[in-house]
Amino acid sequence: MYNTVLSVNINVNNLKVPSAYLKREVEIDIYAPEGLLGNEKIELLLLNDGQDVAKMNFSKILEETHHNKRNHRLIVVAIKASEERLMEYGVAGTPDFKGRGAKAQLYNDFIVKELLPFVKKKLALPITGKVAFAGFSLGGLSAFDVAWNNPTVFDVVGVFSGAFWWRKKALTDGYTDADRILHTLIETTSTKPDMKFWLMTGTEDEQADRNNNLIIDSIDDTIDVVKALLKKGYKRPKNIFYYEKVGGKHDVATWESAMPAFLNWTFEA
Repeated sequence: MYNTVLSVNINVNNLKVPSAYLKREVEIDIYAPEGLLGNEKIELLLLNDGQDVAKMNFSKILEETHHNKRNHRLIVVAIKASEERLMEYGVAGTPDFKGRGAKAQLYNDFIVKELLPFVKKKLALPITGKVAFAGFSLGGLSAFDVAWNNPTVFDVVGVFSGAFWWRKKALTDGYTDADRILHTLIETTSTKPDMKFWLMTGTEDEQADRNNNLIIDSIDDTIDVVKALLKKGYKRPKNIFYYEKVGGKHDVATWESAMPAFLNWTFEA
């Protein structure tokens, strides 16, 4: 007996979305399976830093994600950052100690009020499954913040090498871990109880170790996000998946290699 593998071809469509909030056009790539009929279970993933997605063999990754998912289709929107990236990505309402992230609320408004309606109109098909938002580094922090603050819109958060160090105070200005902005957001606010979180770091993500505990900061900060989520009542592995990639670096090749694990966990048939 032969095993039949469902083959799905992916089309890529490059578009520009006009934004009144960001006062610019935002370039996106939409990765969509061919031959959608509308009766499939259609799910949607937004990815920050779409310029990094474009460096991956992403169409092949997405094709392989669809293997044997007979009535299950995933559409991906890769949002390319501009020169305003350090201002648009961040935590809404709380710039970091250098004033970065000051436009994070405007970016949130763009995603929810402009991009999603644009994409849904362009697709002209109902999104009947999960909606996820993910990103890399600072783009991952941004995706977490937008999804957390819009629980009626998003179901899953994905963060690759997240900039969870994002802080209100410089290390040389009396910093403590209580100055981390996203951790404070988690501790002081709530989102929906069935939200899911996929968080990835690499063991070679960086070399910084501000508390000299022989664990790099990116791992410390991500594990502390997991701890904060557990305190809010989220459970492992139902709601939280932490993936520590041995040898993983802060680069596109590492994130590309981790992408199948994220997609398979997030969009199980």
